[in-house]
Amino acid sequence: MSKKATEGSPERSRRATEGSPERSRKEKRKYPRLKDENISLKVKSGDIDIITKSLDISASGVYCKVEKEIPLMSRIKVVLIVPKPKADNAPAPRTAKIETDGVVVREHPVIVDGKITHYDVAIFFDNISARDRETLLEYTNQRVQNK
Repeated sequence: MSKKATEGSPERSRRATEGSPERSRKEKRKYPRLKDENISLKVKSGDIDIITKSLDISASGVYCKVEKEIPLMSRIKVVLIVPKPKADNAPAPRTAKIETDGVVVREHPVIVDGKITHYDVAIFFDNISARDRETLLEYTNQRVQNK
């Protein structure tokens, strides 16, 4: 089973494709994707139990880096901690905890100096509740408007 490796960081691989014809086409995603490294998440499947941060997020999935390989099409449990807008009278920012099932739809090792440093993994949320999807939509829409 051969895998395509990315030399260097995920940003480098993304920048390499930004000018390509595929990137210039209109985004076909149902939900907007937001580059965001602030979402904490836990990924669990069998003996894999990883805590990491997002690289980007949408209401239908998350892209993140993990230290262990998670095979393509693996069914996993995902827990996300999503910041919520601070209420006017709230003493501190609030968060929403989202628990859902997911499927690994893309994964590849990132290689630096000939060694695998981590794996970039895209997870599709295949069983997210309508309420949790709405929470993610509110978060991504708010972040896009504040940019």
